[in-house]
Amino acid sequence: MATRRKFLGVAAATMIGARIDRQAWGAEKQSDVPVRTLGHTGERVSMVGIGGYHLARPGVSEEEGIRIVRTALDAGINFLDNCWDYNGGESELRMGKALRDGYRQKAFLMTKIDGRNKATAVNQIDDSLKRLQTDRIDLLQFHEVIRDGDPDRIFAAGGALEAVVEARKAGKVRHIGFTGHKSPDIHLKMLATASAHKFTFDAVQMPLNVMDHHFNSFESKVLPVLQEQNIGVLGMKPMGDPFILHSNTVTAVECLHYAMNLPTSVVITGCDSLKILQQALDAARGFRPMEKEAVIALLAKTAKAAQSGEFEKYKTSHHFDGTFQNPQWLG
Repeated sequence: MATRRKFLGVAAATMIGARIDRQAWGAEKQSDVPVRTLGHTGERVSMVGIGGYHLARPGVSEEEGIRIVRTALDAGINFLDNCWDYNGGESELRMGKALRDGYRQKAFLMTKIDGRNKATAVNQIDDSLKRLQTDRIDLLQFHEVIRDGDPDRIFAAGGALEAVVEARKAGKVRHIGFTGHKSPDIHLKMLATASAHKFTFDAVQMPLNVMDHHFNSFESKVLPVLQEQNIGVLGMKPMGDPFILHSNTVTAVECLHYAMNLPTSVVITGCDSLKILQQALDAARGFRPMEKEAVIALLAKTAKAAQSGEFEKYKTSHHFDGTFQNPQWLG
C-alpha cells in the first residue's frame, strides 16, 4: 500500500510539474488539427507529426507512401519527420515526390543525419536535400545520439556541428536539433556540451510514452530541462514502435493522448496506411487536456509492465540502433 501511495504521489507531482498553459495544449486549430509552438523558434507546428520511416517500410508501396504524406498535409498535419538513413534513402525519396505540386509549402520538413564529422555531415545534408527535392530543411537533427562519445564528436573541431551551422548560414537549414532513444543521461550530456560551447538547440526528440514514465525516463530527466530552456519538444515512439501495444495494457489512442498531454510541441507517430493516419488525425482532433486522475489511472495500468524495459526495446537492446549496425554512417 505504501508503494502504491508513493507511485500515485510521484505521478501526480510529475503531472503538475509538466503542466503548461491551455493554449500550448492546442487551443489554436489548423484544419481541425491543433497546432503548438516549437519552443523558442516561434514556429507553429501540428501537435501530431508523420514519421518518415514507415512510409517505405516493407509492404508499403511508393504510391501509398506518397498518398499518406499528401493526405496528412491536406488534413492539417504540417510536421514531417524523416532521416538520411531510413530504408536506404527510400523514405526521403518518397517524401520528396510527395512534396511536389505545391505540397512543400504546406510542410514543416524535418530530417536527420548520422554523420559525426564535418565531411560526412556535409555529404548527408546534400543527399537529403536532393532526395527531398527541396532547397531547405526546416529542422535538421543529429540522429541517434545514443553513445556517450557522440556529443564530443559532434561538437569537436571538424565535427558535424560545423557542417550544420554552415548549412544554416547558407540557407539550406533553418533550425537545428538532435534525437536519441537510448538514455536520458546522454541527452543531458548533449545539452550540457552544447551549453559549454554556447550553443542552444532549437528542438530535441526523444521517447515520451506511458512506459518511459516508469523506466529510465526521458520525461522525468530531460523534459524539465527542455522546458526551462524553451527548446521544442519532439515526442517519439508513443506506442513503443509498437511494442507497448504488445503489453496489452493500453490502446493506441491512450498512448497518443498521453504523449500529447505532456508539454510536447509535436508527437511523431509512424503511419504505414491511411487507416493508421486517420487514427492519428482522430486522436489529435479529439484530444482534450487530461485530468490528473486520468493520468494517474493510465500510468497505474502500465507501471508493472514497464519495470524491466521489456516493451521499450530502443532503450534495452540494439533493435532500433541503425548506426550500431552500420557504424560507417557516422564517418
